[in-house]
Amino acid sequence: MTVRVPLGERSYDITIENGALDRAGELLGSYAARGRFIVVTDRNIVPNQLYRLETSLTAAGIASAVEVLPAGESTKSWAMLERLTDALLNYGVERSDTIIALGGGVIGDLVGFAASILKRGCRFVQVPTTLLAQVDSSVGGKTAINSKAGKNLVGAFYQPVHVLIDPTTLDTLPPRELRAGYAEVIKYGLIDDADFFAWCETHGADLLAGIPEARAVAITKSVGAKARIVGEDERETSGRRALLNLGHTFGHALEAETGFSDRLLHGEAVAAGMALAFRFSAAQGLCPLEDAQRVSALIKKASLPASLQAAGIDASGAKLVGHMLHDKKMEGGRLPFLLARGIGETFLDKQVDLAAVAAFLEAERTTSI
Repeated sequence: MTVRVPLGERSYDITIENGALDRAGELLGSYAARGRFIVVTDRNIVPNQLYRLETSLTAAGIASAVEVLPAGESTKSWAMLERLTDALLNYGVERSDTIIALGGGVIGDLVGFAASILKRGCRFVQVPTTLLAQVDSSVGGKTAINSKAGKNLVGAFYQPVHVLIDPTTLDTLPPRELRAGYAEVIKYGLIDDADFFAWCETHGADLLAGIPEARAVAITKSVGAKARIVGEDERETSGRRALLNLGHTFGHALEAETGFSDRLLHGEAVAAGMALAFRFSAAQGLCPLEDAQRVSALIKKASLPASLQAAGIDASGAKLVGHMLHDKKMEGGRLPFLLARGIGETFLDKQVDLAAVAAFLEAERTTSI
């Protein structure tokens, strides 16, 4: 299946196909300037997926150089950006070359940002191998690294020329990583598609169990929703794309509290963040309590954290709000929040009282879900 991201001259296709990685040479061959690709991946991807890609490229007569980076969120750093750009320059990369980002969201974000600044812009292809990257981070052109001040504060909007999604790469994904990606799938139902949220309530377990039909529905539905929203608001200027950040303002604060470490994966933080956003909305009288309870129940059913306690967070509400103040979406001293009037009815609120958020989070310290 092919989904088109409609961005005028920067439009590109997303190919979703079981076994696509084994046909990468055929599917991506038109991007192989000078008959080669430069592949960037991480150590966790090498044993299971790199061989499949290299074999396919070799069969198509396409040469490839490979740069392998450490795995984990800490790779999204200044140090690794410098290491990667130096390595790419040593490979003699030219603007007509294409860099392939083979891996999860960390690799995709880092490679995309490196491509955006290297020689003022090189082409790159996203080949996401985790559920989170397949349904979210590989699509839309957000690229970034983390800094001491916070997550994704240094980056650029820079679109890939193609996204190649092979659901079979999920066969070797650790269960925890799969669950973390599922949080982003749930998000699309909560934004503006209550029917899809209900589908997750019924079929989410099938997705996590690796049922191909459930995978296909979840990935295609999520990618289609994101492509549509990105096409409407590529750079978050109208506020439409901001809806994709549901759960992220709360979630990034939790990640900051854990030092952006593997103590709390990004998808786990987003899961907790979405549950918190709905409970805060209910506490403010915006959302039915029953809807907030459904959200928390689905998240908990997937063995994802739906509370601060479940996420291993015991920081004060004031401290967590302090982390939020470094959010890149701060504008005029105010922080926009994604809140909800109900499942499938997310909206952007730029007038949220941070003192109320701090008090809510303080009360949440004793909430066990």
